[in-house]
Amino acid sequence: MSSQIPMRVAVVGATGFQGGAVARLLAERHHRVRTLTRRPEGDRPPLPGASFVAGDLGNAGDVRRLFEGMTHASVLMPLVYEPERVRRYARNIAHAALDAGLVRLVYNTNTRIPHGPTSVAAFETRRIVEEVLRDSGVPLVVVRPPVYLDNLFSPWNGPALVDEGVLAYPLPEDTPTAWMSHKDLAEAVYAALTGEGLEGRTFDIGGERSLTGAELAEAFGRGLGRTVRYLPLRPDVFERGLAQLLGPETAAGVAGIYHHMATGTDPLLMAADDGVSAEVLTVRPAPVDEWVTRQPWQVWSGDSEESPFPQG
Repeated sequence: MSSQIPMRVAVVGATGFQGGAVARLLAERHHRVRTLTRRPEGDRPPLPGASFVAGDLGNAGDVRRLFEGMTHASVLMPLVYEPERVRRYARNIAHAALDAGLVRLVYNTNTRIPHGPTSVAAFETRRIVEEVLRDSGVPLVVVRPPVYLDNLFSPWNGPALVDEGVLAYPLPEDTPTAWMSHKDLAEAVYAALTGEGLEGRTFDIGGERSLTGAELAEAFGRGLGRTVRYLPLRPDVFERGLAQLLGPETAAGVAGIYHHMATGTDPLLMAADDGVSAEVLTVRPAPVDEWVTRQPWQVWSGDSEESPFPQG
């Protein structure tokens, strides 16, 4: 029903890559989009069709202004891993969503979440948000993605892939992983916003097939038309490189996922769900080699920018 009737959607996180993909898809399909940002007007990313509310998730009044008059919401939390701060964000969102009388809120956890408690802030803070939203009574659908292909189309992966045939990533080579793109994520969120009878459901999105590191490299090789080998990065090396871009605290939060995966205690956490989410949400992520073929890899050929990660 909602796919035919224009929605008014509050997109939390629309100034980032994942939320931006959701916002653009919604706008392309003629739904109204509003997002919250702390960036000054001249520093905001281009989001045609979206309107901006200046403010911060930590301010309840700002969040209420974001949600006022909205019918739906897509929520992705920022890269913040302090439990109490994240809990405050989640409570502000829940209260604003209830006050607005939302038809549905879709929460993207940004990662799969283990069944039991862990010491990993990247998992536990996202679990906090899910629990706060669910306990609030807001009509909720949760999507839990695995790992994004777009992470590999980057200054620290692209040159090595194109020039050396090396695909470096901080997952063990034998870890089965259901890779997906930001575009596939946006389609899944859209389906979760508009599908009938999905309230209360949680979906481990990501497609029907898992790939090991070697299989991922083979798919990249088909897409690039060259031999590609997989290089598993040590999570501490990945974290040090990421710290150059995001700062040490954020890098530690993000890298916690990969430190956890390196222990081997939860090897299927990022694996495919055998098509359950694809069937219910009627979304099937594109095969990896097809995604690779569509990317303009030539922009990285001969790139002089030094990668923060070792490539060989």
